[in-house]
Amino acid sequence: MFKLGDSSYQGYFFDLIVISLVSVEKTPPPPTMKTDFKFSNLLGTVYCQGNLLFSPDGTHLFSPVGNRVTVFNLVDNKSYTLPFAHRKNISRIGLTPQGNILLSVDEDGHAILTNIPRRIVLYHFSFKSKVTALSFAPSGRHFAVGLGRKIEVWHVPSTPDTNEEGDLEFAPFVRHHTHTQHFDDVRHIEWSHDSRFFLSASKDLTARIWSLNAEEGFTPTVLSGHKQGVVAAWFSKDQETIYTVSKDGAVFDWQYVAKPGQDEDEIMDEEDMQWRIVDKHYFMQNGATLRCAAFHPESNLLVAGFSNGIFGLYEMPDFNQIHTLNISQNEIDFVTINKSGEWLAFGASKLGQLLVWEWQSESYILKQQGHFDAMNALVYSPDGQRIVTTADDGKIKVWDIESGFCIVTFTEHTSGITACEFAKKGNVLFTASLDGSIRAWDLIRYRNFRTFTAPERLSFSCMAVDPSGEVVAAGSIDSFDIHIWSVQTGQLLDRLTGHEGPVSSLAFAPNGGLLVSGSWDKTARIWSIFNRTQTSEPLQLMSDVLDIAFRPDSLQIAISTLDGQLTFWSVSEATQVSGVDGRRDVSGGRRITDRRTAANVSGTKSFNTIRYSMDGSCVLAGGNSKYICLYSATTMVLLKKFTVSVNLALSGTQEFLNSKLVTEAGPAALLDDQGEASDLEDRIDRSLPGAKRGDPGARRKNPEVRVTGVAFSPSGTSFCACSTEGLLIYSLDSTVQFDPFDLNMEITPASTLGVLQNEKDYLKALVMAFRLNEAGLVQRVFQAIPYKDIGLVVENFPTVYVARLLRYVAAQTEQSPHVEFCMLWIKALVDKHGAWLMANRGKVDVELRIVSRAVAKMRDEIRRLADDNVYTVEYLIGQANSKAAQAGKGPKTIEWNANGDLEVKALPSTQKEVTMDDILEEESEGEWIGIE
Repeated sequence: MFKLGDSSYQGYFFDLIVISLVSVEKTPPPPTMKTDFKFSNLLGTVYCQGNLLFSPDGTHLFSPVGNRVTVFNLVDNKSYTLPFAHRKNISRIGLTPQGNILLSVDEDGHAILTNIPRRIVLYHFSFKSKVTALSFAPSGRHFAVGLGRKIEVWHVPSTPDTNEEGDLEFAPFVRHHTHTQHFDDVRHIEWSHDSRFFLSASKDLTARIWSLNAEEGFTPTVLSGHKQGVVAAWFSKDQETIYTVSKDGAVFDWQYVAKPGQDEDEIMDEEDMQWRIVDKHYFMQNGATLRCAAFHPESNLLVAGFSNGIFGLYEMPDFNQIHTLNISQNEIDFVTINKSGEWLAFGASKLGQLLVWEWQSESYILKQQGHFDAMNALVYSPDGQRIVTTADDGKIKVWDIESGFCIVTFTEHTSGITACEFAKKGNVLFTASLDGSIRAWDLIRYRNFRTFTAPERLSFSCMAVDPSGEVVAAGSIDSFDIHIWSVQTGQLLDRLTGHEGPVSSLAFAPNGGLLVSGSWDKTARIWSIFNRTQTSEPLQLMSDVLDIAFRPDSLQIAISTLDGQLTFWSVSEATQVSGVDGRRDVSGGRRITDRRTAANVSGTKSFNTIRYSMDGSCVLAGGNSKYICLYSATTMVLLKKFTVSVNLALSGTQEFLNSKLVTEAGPAALLDDQGEASDLEDRIDRSLPGAKRGDPGARRKNPEVRVTGVAFSPSGTSFCACSTEGLLIYSLDSTVQFDPFDLNMEITPASTLGVLQNEKDYLKALVMAFRLNEAGLVQRVFQAIPYKDIGLVVENFPTVYVARLLRYVAAQTEQSPHVEFCMLWIKALVDKHGAWLMANRGKVDVELRIVSRAVAKMRDEIRRLADDNVYTVEYLIGQANSKAAQAGKGPKTIEWNANGDLEVKALPSTQKEVTMDDILEEESEGEWIGIE
């Protein structure tokens, strides 16, 4: 309720609400640091090897990423990674026609059966051989798998005939039958629409037709005639034609016809009818070989991907070329078409590219590429919505946490990027590179607006930015000096000398007062660069400094050294406060080349990167091992160890090596078997002489597992780590939120009104109304809640429905005349759920913008109404006084009578004329008048 005479009300209450909304960003983290972080997503890598799959509705794309599977939602523009992990890289994935069960198989033939809606692992199984092809029958009752030259057909545990809902039955895999007639690896398996027959394409130059069960008059048929290995084979929509494509770019049309030149009258027996080639087509790609192909029977579209990065789209059976497009610098490894035939998905493993192309509009639906080389550093944006990663490939990628996609890539650097850091205010990013430059990036316009260089050519290995964003400092392994530039002018301000070894780490205090540098000369120095006397305070350590981290309150620093020690120092006294020996904690995993056990290898017993948590109570540390350690900064206790990867394809994930993999020539994984490949292009060595990094032809077969960067999110609810497999995100709230009102409750409009009117349980009634999602019922319950109970209802309101309630209240604010009532709801939501809103700002960003817009709109309307009232009253007073003057009477005034109406009264001759300001001043001590 507002008082009309009080002019101060016009913006006060609304400014209070706006301040409350803004204060969501400054909500302090919880006082106790939680440690139950769990893996929630994998960014930085979108495709490694294997096949791609569209969901049955064509809106989701399943992509194998190392030993995990990432799902891309192409409609909502989001992605998530399934929580399971294989022990080797995934080679094949298959999805049931219902889209609820995923079967993924790794390089060793170990399979995991996963429930997609619930994201839980249901069954583990081993095919005991390498899987080369996998396909589910359209009926969902069987699937066929190619194991080398052998084909096995298995029953699917989820069968529509036994369970109409398609839920999984906990039964082991049952093999239906086996076929062993092929002479080389099976590359592709395709089922007929009625699930009675299936085709197999092999490298033995043939395709074969099989039946699921014994069919009368049917015998397995061989389709031979190709000159190179058959890549794929498909049935047409009417199953009267079979299309086969081979590696040399030949497309054959097969039909069940009689011998050429034989009349229909001469056909006396079924034996005269055979599958014969009726037409031949060729792609003609100038020496490029066919790598993959896909066919869409409903629209007769054939898409083929070639080794030169070109794909072609053709219409069958006439083989009309629709268009060709070059989408990659390397060969396309896999292509698939969604159910509607509109979207084509391509995967290129050498560059880690994943593309979804809409061929009718000729536009990209999805275009993603991970880092080609190892990631070196990462940093969270100040709002916690983005992560920036840098790598040895000279690229800077900005990842959106909510969607999981890379939104922009910068390629101006010409060499590996070693460090990146945000300015504490604004969207400005700084990066340091081995090309001798420090670059500043504007993340609003996405451009490089400033470049800093040294007088001589240096390779910068570390960098730090002053919190104010005015000064940037960088250190190099080529020089022992620290260079300092002005961000505004780009000029070199100073060179700090004192270290006797390469500078390995730099860190500014969060309050901007000091700069701390670490060096290989076994010292760390504290610099006061803004004072006239730039003296440094050396801190003597026992080994080379690897990384330095400031506590958020700027009172303490943590230093990691090469001997595996974490030491904590007081900044004001320059003395060591405490320390922890992390050699035993970080040590883990034996590399293939190690001649000693994992416990005795020295290269993994140190932390290369350390970071404080947002409240300063914990320290996160990672190094050249598979472990990330979380320490308490007060008790020096190891709180938790996180395992980065269990992928045996990476070197350093095993504690003990298998002796059978050691040959006379050394470990089997290090032997070059490229010359033994069966395909000619695989035997050709295209690597550059002496190139070990950055060369597409020389990627190591077993890269080492390591962590090159860690960072806590600004909200403190998650952290991310740069590892060999990609950008791993660990979160506290990765589990699906539990709604207690889902349990055994008969929810109907009648029961909701009964709870509201009889039990007076407003919280329960409001949640029941949201569950039913009926607009009239929600509005009735919402308006029936007393304003005194709003705070209590909102405080106990389930978090699941906070976003929906926020959106509903914002809509009511714009429509309802009950202004103060809606304002109380908004204020209660911000006060009671401010921490949750900040932690999940990416999810409720739309709702917060709607609330802000509604509050601003209401403020403008109230201000305009108040101004109109002021003008109206002034006009009435002026009219009354003018009429009194004309009549020769005394002045008049307007006052409120007992009924609350305005009444014109004459003033005594001794009293002066009253103005509008006097009325407002007098009424400021009166009663409140409601706007309604």
